[in-house]
Amino acid sequence: MELKAGATKQDIREQIWDYMESKNLADFPRPVHHRIPNFKGSHLAGQNIKELEAFGRTQEIKVDPDKPLEGVRLLALQSRKTLLVPTPRLRTGLFNRIVPPPGAGKDVLRACATAQGVRNYSVPIGLDASVLVDMVVVGSVAVSEQGWRLGKGEGYADLEYAMMVAMGAVREETPVVTIVHDCQVVPIPEALLEEHDLTVDYVLTPTRVIRTGCQRPKPRGITWSKISPEMLRRIPVLRDLRRQEQQAGKDVALRGELLHPCATTPSRLHGAGCPPTTTATVHVGGLPAGARVGELKRALREHGAAPLRLAWQGPGPPAVLSYRDQASAERAVACLQALHLGTSRLCVELAEPPGDKGAASLGVLPTLDRPQQAHDWPREPPEGCSLE
Repeated sequence: MELKAGATKQDIREQIWDYMESKNLADFPRPVHHRIPNFKGSHLAGQNIKELEAFGRTQEIKVDPDKPLEGVRLLALQSRKTLLVPTPRLRTGLFNRIVPPPGAGKDVLRACATAQGVRNYSVPIGLDASVLVDMVVVGSVAVSEQGWRLGKGEGYADLEYAMMVAMGAVREETPVVTIVHDCQVVPIPEALLEEHDLTVDYVLTPTRVIRTGCQRPKPRGITWSKISPEMLRRIPVLRDLRRQEQQAGKDVALRGELLHPCATTPSRLHGAGCPPTTTATVHVGGLPAGARVGELKRALREHGAAPLRLAWQGPGPPAVLSYRDQASAERAVACLQALHLGTSRLCVELAEPPGDKGAASLGVLPTLDRPQQAHDWPREPPEGCSLE
């Protein structure tokens, strides 16, 4: 299949889905749009995994729950391999280990390989479990002979692999296999790939076994800057991994998030060694009557602009947000341009550094008639709060 010139990732997905439906190559469930498409001949393609020497050596295999991979899950169980299947959308953990009942025959094993069987015959695997996956099998919407892969656009296969790296469950040499129809093998431009995109080492179709020889590095861990606060809220195991990496001193800032500057090392997370001085402030005006400090703090967190310190006098004069440097303050202003409390849109301005001329024209906070209440920002935002 020839791709349209200048096609984006989504263009390629749509072209594949449309082609499979129009040529009646798709199989249940249909339509295949917005899915990892099942296709006629998927079981035959899956049988080709037996040609891979690595499969013969595999003891633990992780296979995605997609319908076209059902034959590979069955083959893994029949071969008495430990079968790990990710939980759907990672809602209740990372893996389930499929445990057929004692003495299970072929019919029972076939049931275990289905989506319903994954729910009925599985045991959850926690982050603290000792897991070492020998082979990873993922579904794809499109893949190239060079190993570039596109999923359905939600990023779960990429994230699952990155999480396995973070927990030490895969090694750099762990082979990644995908199973697709021949029409899904297309010349994806490498320029479309990003650092977090998972590549594959083998492509199995009903008629071919393609060894890609892909040298592009696979994800080396979770790219937190690609994770949205909404995804973090939906995936408890991801929150656990983030907490572990944050305590190890790694950069775990989410997409659109300004991390609390003190939340970069374990010692600072617990309040030690964080300098109280700041060099840049932001003023928030237009606060409505009856507004509470908790409402303002929550709104700042939701916009990813939690300051080091908030000087609060209540409705009337502007609130003063203190940041560690000018760059942090400027990013906060950019994040807060649509800031509202209730139905009131607030006015957010960067304060000119002390001593600069023209401060009055920029709306620098006037002298206050009564003392402000100063609120130190919590060292860590509460679990589950939005940081976007």
